[in-house]
Amino acid sequence: MDKHSKIYIAGNTGLVGSSLVRKFGAAGYSNLVFTPYPEYDLRKQPQTTDFFEREKPEYVIIAAGKVGGIIANNSYRAEFIYDNIMIVSNIIHAAYLSKVKQLIFLGSSCIYPKNCPQPMKEEYLLTGPLEPTNEPYAIAKIAGIKLCESYHRQYGCNFYSVMPTNLYGPNDNFDLETSHVLPALVRKFHEAKIKNNKEVTIWGTGQPRREFLHVDDLADAILFLCLNINSEEIFKQGISHLNIGSGEEISISKLAELIKKTVGFTGQIQFDESKPDGMLRKLLSSARLSELGWKKTITMEVGILKLYEWYLKSSQNRHS
Repeated sequence: MDKHSKIYIAGNTGLVGSSLVRKFGAAGYSNLVFTPYPEYDLRKQPQTTDFFEREKPEYVIIAAGKVGGIIANNSYRAEFIYDNIMIVSNIIHAAYLSKVKQLIFLGSSCIYPKNCPQPMKEEYLLTGPLEPTNEPYAIAKIAGIKLCESYHRQYGCNFYSVMPTNLYGPNDNFDLETSHVLPALVRKFHEAKIKNNKEVTIWGTGQPRREFLHVDDLADAILFLCLNINSEEIFKQGISHLNIGSGEEISISKLAELIKKTVGFTGQIQFDESKPDGMLRKLLSSARLSELGWKKTITMEVGILKLYEWYLKSSQNRHS
């Protein structure tokens, strides 16, 4: 891949896609193309095929899809499985027809079984039942993994998948009903600070541990893979995808303390132990990616500070 290669980033306005645009642009890759909606609806195969025939991208990164938190996943199960399967199926088939040189599909750590051993290795895929609340979304992501694997095995396509851990960063979702835990806590502590509240209440015991990766580190990993790794190197190991994580865990209670300090909230933290904790651990094994030579560079302290600064700036823009 050279600096003039035409690179298609599907889902360029989202958390991951926008980070990829920034990363590739900063690295000198200026020939980036996107699919404007509704002119091109990736759920529709004729429109997707037409886009590929018109633009003829050489490299494709699939960060497009319908996403949401637990409530959304459980409430709109049909939309989550249909939209995501159609998007990834249409893009991968169009990429095959267009003889794309390389395609990377981004999945989610929810592909692993609910009671998966920790840390979760790539080979644990399809070894047990999925978490019921996000099963349709997870199945769509697994379909994407198997599409890449099948097009590689049958047609020799340089298509493969990566599974990121929990992500956060600019363009995150801060809606308290649909967001994930980290951006939700940033907003809760900020609003408590502004209102001079004496405490912030968090669901559960605070004991569960989670792994987080700043989205700019993910974008760096994707660029690294584009430049250094092809599908054959992955599939010859007997796996269908690569995990991308930080390799570090933090408890919800320690995460809350770190966000409290970053935001400058001086009140108390209360845990509502009547509410569920969820899984006690959810850690990816990123040993294979580490062996290939990639490491994250953004610490939690720096990442959360950057996120809070972005949140403050975006809040000011919304109210200006």
